Amino acid sequence: MTYSNLLVENRERILFITINREYKLNALNKATLAELHEVVTASAHDEHVGGLIISGAGEKAFVAGADITEFADFNADEGRELAREGQIKVFDVIQNHSKPVIAAINGFALGGGLELAMACHIRLAASVAKMGLPEVSLGLIPGYGGTQRLTHLIGKGRAMEMILTGDMIQAEEAYRIGLVNHVCDSADLLPKASELIKKIMTRSPFAVGCAIRAINAATEAGVNGYETEVSEFSNCFGSEDFREGVSAFLAKRKAEFRGQ
Repeated sequence: MTYSNLLVENRERILFITINREYKLNALNKATLAELHEVVTASAHDEHVGGLIISGAGEKAFVAGADITEFADFNADEGRELAREGQIKVFDVIQNHSKPVIAAINGFALGGGLELAMACHIRLAASVAKMGLPEVSLGLIPGYGGTQRLTHLIGKGRAMEMILTGDMIQAEEAYRIGLVNHVCDSADLLPKASELIKKIMTRSPFAVGCAIRAINAATEAGVNGYETEVSEFSNCFGSEDFREGVSAFLAKRKAEFRGQ
C-alpha cells in the first residue's frame, strides 16, 4: 500500500517505517499520525511482520517535532483533543504493541519526534542525533506522553531540566542518562537496529509479547506490575512456544517458535 507521508517496506519480516516529510524535517502532522496509526495497528495482526523499525527520511531529522502550522490557532478544547487523540491512536498503540518496535534516531528528535521515539520499546541513535522537548519555548508542554515517558526513562530531576529548559542534548549524553540504548555511526544505524530486532525475533514471539506487557505495567498508574508479571508468566505455560522452547532445550536443538 502507498502512503503520502510514510515509506513502508517489509524486509525479512522487519517492517521498516520511514517518516517521509524530509522537506518539513519529517514533522508530524495529522495525516502522518493517521497513517502511522493505520500501519502500526495492521502490523500487530500481520503474521509476516516480526518487528518494526521507525526512522526518518534524509540525514537531518528523525522527526523534528509536530507540524506547528496545524495547531497554531487552537483553543484549549482543541488542544486537549489533539493530545488525547495522538496519545491513544499512535503513541500508546506503539508502546503497547506486542511485537518489538525500535526507533532508529537518525537526526533531530525534537518535541513530538522524541515522544515518538520514547513510545518505542528500544531506541538507537546516530552519533549526530540531537534530542529535546522544546515545547516550553512555544508556550506549550509535551502533549504526546513526553512528560511521563521521559520521567520514567531518565528520572524526575533530569526530565525536569530537559523539559523546563527546552535544551537539546547530544546522542552520547542521551546514552549516558539512559534515554537511548545504543549510539553508532549514521551508516551503521539501520544495520544495528536490524541486527537487534532479528535477535529478538529468534526468541518466542508469544513470550516477547508477554514481556512487553509486563514491563509496560511497571509504569501504568493503578496497575500492580508484579501481578501483571505473574499473570503473563502463567500465560506462557499454556503456550505452544513454551512447550517448543523446553523441548528444544532438552534436545539441545534450536527452537522453532510459532508465536502461539
